[in-house]
Amino acid sequence: MEHLSPLQNLSHKNIIREITPLSDKDCLYIVKRYKQECDYPIHTHDMYELNLIHDGKGVTRIVGDSVETIDDWELVLITKSDLEHTWEGGSVHPMMMEITLQFAPDFIPDTMLQKNQMMPIGAMFEQAKHGLLFSKEMTEQIAPQLNELVEQKDSIEQILSFIRILHTLSKDAHARTLSSKSFARVVDKFDSRRVRKVDEYVQQHYKEEIRLSDLAQLVNMTEVGFSRFFRMRTGVRLSDYLISVRLGHATRMLVDTTHTISEVAYACGFNNISNFNRQFMRLKQMTPNAFRQTYRKTKTII
Repeated sequence: MEHLSPLQNLSHKNIIREITPLSDKDCLYIVKRYKQECDYPIHTHDMYELNLIHDGKGVTRIVGDSVETIDDWELVLITKSDLEHTWEGGSVHPMMMEITLQFAPDFIPDTMLQKNQMMPIGAMFEQAKHGLLFSKEMTEQIAPQLNELVEQKDSIEQILSFIRILHTLSKDAHARTLSSKSFARVVDKFDSRRVRKVDEYVQQHYKEEIRLSDLAQLVNMTEVGFSRFFRMRTGVRLSDYLISVRLGHATRMLVDTTHTISEVAYACGFNNISNFNRQFMRLKQMTPNAFRQTYRKTKTII
């Protein structure tokens, strides 16, 4: 494989680092807007963010390497400071409603999140490092409560109401993560020691050929037993997991470097460009070049 020069990191130069309105002395920042289109460039910020959109069908959501067209209802939680995100484009409706709520990472201290009653919220925050999209049913249930939150004048009641909202959201069994772990640079906390060991190995060796026999030997299991075990504990087949990891690193390279599509494919462990393009289209519903262009057109040089 051709040796590549060190990755040239472009993201810090080209993606806005937003200074949020939330002051050090405040717990929450909430704003409600009505608008015809979303035009804020792709960005990152230090604060956690819960974003609700209604009548936004047709708008494109970008969270990490997830690029999707949204439906009428949209509720997303983001809890990672360097996870790129934006909503762009116009809705099919004349006006859309957006409620954005930002809060500091220490809004609920880690010591509290480790308590039994608060652990579901802590687990949700961990998932939201990828960006977490809540189900339509949960979104419709929570939307009236977020509207009431905007109108509340008593700050203490506002905080208590928001904690109740977080508690309810943490029960959404149909919420799904958006960005891949490789792109978001997230270290997932697997319950299984064996899965953690395999995950660490794959993250270190994804550029190389990875055989089932090597992974099975790593955790002292037979190949058949390991395949069944891995799928049971993670919910995905090993082959799909490997492809997801490699594509996550590939999307990060497409955003952060100027390497060609072929260079990116081979650098991330794909042995031919046609397979890379096929797998990319299958999981991302767009070509690698289209993905790169999507990011470039939403970046702002600062």
